[in-house]
Amino acid sequence: LHLASIPGSCNRVHSRHPLPKGMAFTLQERQILGLQGLLPPKIETQDIQALRFKRFRVDSPPLALRYIYLMGIQERNERLFYRVLMEDIERLMPIVYTPTVGLACTRYGHIFRRPKGLFVSILDRGHIRSILDNWPETNVKAVVVTDGERILGLGDLGVYGMGIPVGKLCLYTACAGIRPESCLPVCIDVGTDNEMLLKDPFYMGLYQKRDRSQLYDDLIDEFMEAVVEKYGQDTLIQFEDFGNHNAFRFLRKYREKYCTFNDDIQGTASVALAGLLAAQRVIGKPITEHKVLFLGAGEAALGIANLIVMAMMEAGVSQAEARKKIWMFDKYGLLMQGRAQAIDSNQEVFAHPSPGDVQSFLDAVNTIRPTAIIGVAGAGPLFTRDVLAAMGTLNERPIIFALSNPTTKAECTAEDAYSLTQGRCLFASGSPFAPVTLSDGRVLTPGQGNNAYIFPGVALAVILSGVRHISDTIFLQAAKVSALAEQLTDEEMGQGRLYPPLSNIREVSIRIAVKVVEYVYASGMAFHYPEPLDKDCFVRASVWNTQYDSFLPEIYEWPGTSHLPPKIE
Repeated sequence: LHLASIPGSCNRVHSRHPLPKGMAFTLQERQILGLQGLLPPKIETQDIQALRFKRFRVDSPPLALRYIYLMGIQERNERLFYRVLMEDIERLMPIVYTPTVGLACTRYGHIFRRPKGLFVSILDRGHIRSILDNWPETNVKAVVVTDGERILGLGDLGVYGMGIPVGKLCLYTACAGIRPESCLPVCIDVGTDNEMLLKDPFYMGLYQKRDRSQLYDDLIDEFMEAVVEKYGQDTLIQFEDFGNHNAFRFLRKYREKYCTFNDDIQGTASVALAGLLAAQRVIGKPITEHKVLFLGAGEAALGIANLIVMAMMEAGVSQAEARKKIWMFDKYGLLMQGRAQAIDSNQEVFAHPSPGDVQSFLDAVNTIRPTAIIGVAGAGPLFTRDVLAAMGTLNERPIIFALSNPTTKAECTAEDAYSLTQGRCLFASGSPFAPVTLSDGRVLTPGQGNNAYIFPGVALAVILSGVRHISDTIFLQAAKVSALAEQLTDEEMGQGRLYPPLSNIREVSIRIAVKVVEYVYASGMAFHYPEPLDKDCFVRASVWNTQYDSFLPEIYEWPGTSHLPPKIE
């Protein structure tokens, strides 16, 4: 049953969610909307609905049931879905997003129930605007788009990558209170080079190799133009999980023309910098005195490195000196000047003269003697026991960030990092790890360097302030807010945390949004006027809530009015 087909109700009930309140419809609503008899007689509160979900232990069933059950609630009852997600975010975020969403993407066609989001194929060239017209919502404020080429650390998943934009936009709403109907997930299908998918009878995209011709660029150009033509110049367009080369290329191409950012480059950079800024509170060493060695030299590593350079420059170090403090090690070895293997233009600034004979990542650690190692290669457990032990020998408080997703791609486990440094390291990971109990009885809680600490708050601020172009300085501001003292107590930092508990992520996102709104107005980047005087109240008043709307028409009396004709004398 779709309530949108009932006269007078289509402006109240979204056609994507046919029964948006479930059994919470009142008796009058059921009678007026033609629902009487189509629901069980009981009229439930949202509290009871939420309790029913909580009694289903989402940590026990297998992947398919966990993901299908949770996302099925989103399809049936959006407000209930976001209520239970917000109330139990620490337990449910790993299902809605990393690491479970990555596994769900690999099986997307096998667990498919109903389509979510908008699919645009390269065969649709010339018709993208009409495809956007098919989307039922007209007031879209945020678009998350992927072409599925580099899904987390899992590689090319083609249209199976749609789970990522859907999951990201769930966090827009859960973490920052952005209205779900203003969010549009998009997957652009230009084929896939994944041979397994091309042989998969359940694959849902084009059975062709990935198109890397000029037609691909023309398709992305048409898509960007169509989005702003339909929804406005200030529509936020977030690029997600594009291949490294295209990610940087499109960011350079579009950042001054559209309101856009790449979360893999800029969001990852901001959350990693926030972890480093929090670590300096523990160590007492400013970021300018750190030397950082990356495992990986792709979009995530370069994004983090460039933002670290910005932070060091803000602290008074020159750009050249800041870059000297950053080293990268990729699949070909240490990034060095004159290396036989190609170094692209994005990597050149971090290619230094040879420091000596470096054949392995362990050699790089022992030669460069970094204070921090950051893993973003997506190649699995390459922070070996020897690497971790070496970091513990070189530093009193080594910083070890294993940021690759999902969990199977992490550079090391939290347990190995803590145990091989005698609990002295400051550890963060991209996917969650359970608390670790050391041999001396101490319990350390690993920090999760999840981009969700950053991108929802930034998106909320950008939407509210009407920003047309998103600069890296916005992500620098967001990193500072995430690392503020009031976000983490001394007790939490003593437990090993470098990021606030996920249970506080709504407040963290709102504080980031307030700070960014203040910054963009002060910097002349905002286009929403009049400028709000109280930025905190302005942001908090915009946050969407999960309370049910009434579906009854407004009914009232005309007091003191008689409908009888006057008596004729």
